Amino acid sequence: MAKTKALTVNGKRVPINYEDPEMPLLYVLRDNLGLRGPRFGCGLGQCGACTVHIDGKAVRSCVTPLSTLDAKSKVVTLEGLGSPERPHPVQKAFIDEQAAQCGYCTSGMIIAAADLLNRNPQPTEAEARSALDGNLCRCGTHNRIIRAVMRVAQANGRI
Repeated sequence: MAKTKALTVNGKRVPINYEDPEMPLLYVLRDNLGLRGPRFGCGLGQCGACTVHIDGKAVRSCVTPLSTLDAKSKVVTLEGLGSPERPHPVQKAFIDEQAAQCGYCTSGMIIAAADLLNRNPQPTEAEARSALDGNLCRCGTHNRIIRAVMRVAQANGRI
């Protein structure tokens, strides 16, 4: 029997119709809400393509059951992080550093980088590499991605 749950996604309250409370959040975001930022990569929470913010923390949405979210949960995807008119500093840095090649990992990388920079506005390069270690890029743009993160860190005051 179908049930309904309300979530806040990208600042908007949305009703979610579901039958299986263990359905991954990724399916809700992509299939129910039509969001294309979070991607299905591995389905095991190991690649990072599905990363979103839940209550300000980076979380793998492919292994996060809908049942773990409540009415107070706030979900942010790449679509809610910034806009074309006002990109988030990490989005702008990714553009400036040309940190995307095929783009499949980009959403997860940006969300994970934003999480790092929210927790630590001025990470060292080693801290940035460590924080993004679980996000895989098959195209090999990790160096540009790290440069983008460090560009934001420098703008935050790191010399």
